[in-house]
Amino acid sequence: MLPPGGGLLWLGLVLGSVCASVGSAAPGNSATDALNVLLIIVDDLRPSLGCYGDKLIRSPNMDQLASHSLLFQNAFAQQAVCAPSRVSLLTGRRPDTTRLYDFNSYWRAHSGNFSTIPQYFKENGYVTMSVGKVFHPGVSSNHSDDSPYSWSVPPYHPSSEKYENTKTCRGPDGELHANLLCPVDVADVPEGTLPDKQSTEQAIRLLGKMKTSASPFFLAVGYHKPHIPFRYPKEFQKLYPLENITLAPDPQVPASLPPVAYNPWMDIRRREDVQALNLSVPYGLIPADFQRKIRQSYFACVSYLDTQVGHLLSALDDLQLASSTIVALTSDHGWALGEHGEWAKYSNFDVTTRVPLVFYVPGRTAPLPAAGDKLFPYLDPFDSISESVEPGVKGKFTLTSVSQSSQAGPLQAGKPGTSWNCSLSSPRSRDLQGCASLLAAPSPRFTWSCAEKAGTF
Repeated sequence: MLPPGGGLLWLGLVLGSVCASVGSAAPGNSATDALNVLLIIVDDLRPSLGCYGDKLIRSPNMDQLASHSLLFQNAFAQQAVCAPSRVSLLTGRRPDTTRLYDFNSYWRAHSGNFSTIPQYFKENGYVTMSVGKVFHPGVSSNHSDDSPYSWSVPPYHPSSEKYENTKTCRGPDGELHANLLCPVDVADVPEGTLPDKQSTEQAIRLLGKMKTSASPFFLAVGYHKPHIPFRYPKEFQKLYPLENITLAPDPQVPASLPPVAYNPWMDIRRREDVQALNLSVPYGLIPADFQRKIRQSYFACVSYLDTQVGHLLSALDDLQLASSTIVALTSDHGWALGEHGEWAKYSNFDVTTRVPLVFYVPGRTAPLPAAGDKLFPYLDPFDSISESVEPGVKGKFTLTSVSQSSQAGPLQAGKPGTSWNCSLSSPRSRDLQGCASLLAAPSPRFTWSCAEKAGTF
């Protein structure tokens, strides 16, 4: 049995198995028949999404993606720190193997010359591209995002990301500050844009170029928000009036919590607006009104992120690539919003290690769109909340094949009604291999069932 953290380690298995099985299903397929891959990695996104049952969050575009996808209810990062989690995800190896628990070593030099998921695709005929924060920048990716091993072209980083931690937040005094809470008028910030907007625009440009390419592509897009500081277009704050924001259900530090299990969230204490609260270290409690403002801004960042995902997926439709592109969406880890007195990642609580994990496979998790139809029309979060995924559902999703072609697949595809448990709450390797192989089976028609199970984030 794999530990709960095995969730993201199996991303490569699912992608690789799907591509390998699809490629082998029809003899004589050329590179032009291979499925493309769009991998969306979000920074610090916990499963606070409509498709995961959160009734407050407006995330219609990610919910729409989930409605066409295989959704994992219990996927967990290996470690709630950016660099170790991303290296683990992209190499398919645990931090115990990469020997990276912080930001200060490069696995190829420090522990082993391990291949990465994009490197595997590159070595098998794919054009591999990186936009935004995919690997953690710096020492842990050799100051190069692991180029040239993982990428066919130089990775793209938005020019405006250098302003993320500078004084660009206008406070009530009219002055600019380096705050935690930073709703902005985009027209007033340096360069008149934000990093995630630039990343979306670059990713769409690359999709346009790859539409006419003879080679399949692997495009990884890394979004910064909802990572701190909560710097986002100020109009998204209107989606979450403070009177609708509740405190965490368990906001107190547990009385018997060992000190080693607690992180004093020093990264947010350095922000000017948090410094002004004059909190004691390490257990000082943030005032309730400021707690609500933190939660409000995190949720606003999620909705802002959702619009960027929506524009990206809509472009996939417009370029007629939705029928030939696998889409995987996940996060490097979660983030505590006051649960257990924490306001950070850096712990082993579920709220910091549990992540969303969604796979869309054209013709497998959803029927191929008819000519002229769109699978991913852009949805405005300021409109009514999407009803595409029933909110409030908790449990294990089971993917059930309802018809199979006569061509034998890797899992005796001639047998209708084959069912595989794709939850990671108690994962077994055969379950996950079954999920991957069933997704790649010849039949494009599936039904979904969900065994309801109570739970909280």
